[in-house]
Amino acid sequence: MKKVLGIVASLRNVGNCEIMVKEIGRGITVPHELQLMRLPEFNLKYCNGCYRCLMAKRGCVLKDDLATILDAIASADAIILAVPTYFLAGPACLKTFVDRGISFYSRAEQLWGKPAVGIGIAGIEGKEGSTLLDIERFLTTLMAQNRSSRIVYGALPGEVVLNQANRSVAKELATALFAAPQPEQGLCCTCCGGKTFRFYPGNRVRCMLCSESGTLVTGGEQPAIEMQQSEQPFLADGTAALNHRDWLLGMLGRFKEQKESLAQVRAAYEDEVAWLRPSSE
Repeated sequence: MKKVLGIVASLRNVGNCEIMVKEIGRGITVPHELQLMRLPEFNLKYCNGCYRCLMAKRGCVLKDDLATILDAIASADAIILAVPTYFLAGPACLKTFVDRGISFYSRAEQLWGKPAVGIGIAGIEGKEGSTLLDIERFLTTLMAQNRSSRIVYGALPGEVVLNQANRSVAKELATALFAAPQPEQGLCCTCCGGKTFRFYPGNRVRCMLCSESGTLVTGGEQPAIEMQQSEQPFLADGTAALNHRDWLLGMLGRFKEQKESLAQVRAAYEDEVAWLRPSSE
């Protein structure tokens, strides 16, 4: 019996995100148990950049629900992520979670390669903005294997399954979750599989998911992208992720060596200026 974790990034009860996770779950033919979690219900503090998670085997030292979320993900056999579109992007809870990604390295062996699919929902066709990229970033940072991620459209609660095409997408994702991985179709980053690029003069491109650079080749029957992997391709595979962890640990060593000189630089900016602070409750 497979354990499938559905991560719903919307607070709307029985909304389109929740419905699509359940629709995908109903299409999975492998014996499974579906469990859901509503990501914005959990207390996730902002990363404070302390880097102590690299030195602590237990991961992040902040006292919140991150460990609870990671425990649920680590114990699952597969993941379904559903994301609403808020103002041309996924909601803030996704980025708050991803910002804590350095602490995921302490659990890399439990997280790496877990099969996952993502579904984004937008109310207006073509107005999903960066939602698909946000889904890919979430799953890739989580070290999951993104089998397929799609965007569907539906504005009113429940409307998303009134469209038969959306139901077909759910069926496709259900099949992809436990099927053998398929090669990426169309233009995609050969380092991370991302499909969103920034284009520069001279046919230069940069992947907006992993930030690796490459070249757009247009001479053949179909355009293609050839990537040139950098020295820090930390989203490429498990080895690259662990190499990046070692690089970050090396940066901690550099900080210790330069701590006194850096303190002098910072002291020059300790002058008092007016700060706006939150009002006390």
